[in-house]
Amino acid sequence: MYKLFIRPILFLFPPEISHRIVVVLLKIPGISFLLGVFYKYEDVRLEKNVLGLKFPNPVGLAAGFDKEATFFDEISNCGFGFIEVGTVTPKPQQGNNKPRLFRLKEDEALINRMGFNNDGVEAMVERLKCRKNFKVIIGGNIGKNKVTLNENAIADYEYCFEKLYDYVDYFVVNVSSPNTPNLRVLQEKEPLKNILHRLMELREAKSHESTAISKKSILLKIAPDLTNEQLDDIVEIIRETKIDGVVATNTTISRENLLTPKSTLQTIGAGGLSGKPLTKRATEVIKYLSEKSGRSFSIIASGGIHTAEDAIEKLNAGASLVQVYTGFIYEGPAIVKRIFKGLLEEN
Repeated sequence: MYKLFIRPILFLFPPEISHRIVVVLLKIPGISFLLGVFYKYEDVRLEKNVLGLKFPNPVGLAAGFDKEATFFDEISNCGFGFIEVGTVTPKPQQGNNKPRLFRLKEDEALINRMGFNNDGVEAMVERLKCRKNFKVIIGGNIGKNKVTLNENAIADYEYCFEKLYDYVDYFVVNVSSPNTPNLRVLQEKEPLKNILHRLMELREAKSHESTAISKKSILLKIAPDLTNEQLDDIVEIIRETKIDGVVATNTTISRENLLTPKSTLQTIGAGGLSGKPLTKRATEVIKYLSEKSGRSFSIIASGGIHTAEDAIEKLNAGASLVQVYTGFIYEGPAIVKRIFKGLLEEN
């Protein structure tokens, strides 16, 4: 139904407008309930214990879809086991100029240069305080403001971490978006270690303040464009800082092997590419990290998951959980249930 009727209508509009339409529809009484009727699927065989948390299933919604934490309860009725909100920054920011989100229909892909547009972490906290569904795990994806210099970035991550700590179940540190100037420089060894060490110090301090406060897992979201040598550094950094894992991967700046005409790509310009073209590379990164580390930390797979087979491939490569975003846009809410069925058949 989605691909035959709903998607063609949504794709008549620019992507950001389509997204707003979806959010408005989700807020209509009864729509969210109907999603649950058609798409929610519970089976104890799908449960996963990862990051010290019990996930009702291993399929999540990646960061960027519910940037503002405005409809996580409603969208959870599509069957997600976890939802990652953000990326959020300390202060509100408008993000990059529009248009900044583009569909590559021939490739079943998106290009975005959103630029961490959000209402700021304090607004997010107020929304998370109203959370209704505590069965679905909520992750908080944190970043830095565009105006914050890299040498001061640690303060932005610290601020978001402190504010969100009581309201999310785990954290993801985003230093890999290609859409904030010079952000990816923070993936380099020393600045990255400084940020992660500081967040781990804060976490330890919180656990000492009260034995009732659980230690929230911290993961790092990495780019698919890292070389093997840089991935080796990531493994070393995780071992040294003792964070809990990675989200692999963010969007890519590569434009190789696309069906979309080069003239169209030139017109679109800069941005991170997501969707099917990323499927293979994301799996390669997951497999490399898993083997190199001896499966010593958790990996959440993100990138090019459009089918149950894609999800199974990521899990077999070493991931513990999977996230969808672009696949959700192209395949619709049925993608979640299809992945469940594929996993159960595989087992």
